Amino acid sequence: MQQTDENAAIMLRLETLRLEHRDLDEVIRQLTAALKTDQLLLKRMKKRKLWLKDMIAKLESKLIPDLNA
Repeated sequence: MQQTDENAAIMLRLETLRLEHRDLDEVIRQLTAALKTDQLLLKRMKKRKLWLKDMIAKLESKLIPDLNA
């Protein structure tokens, strides 16, 4: 039961991170298309997007069952 609760929490966190990643992707796309863009803001958003991608990958790996168990 505890494993199921943990997996559900991970799935919920994953969905939240994926949503933020998609939203950032759209904002970055819009900023890139704009004539005047704050390059520092754009750089920070891209770094955040990469961090989100890494966190998503880590959480997804937690959901994969350990084969040695």
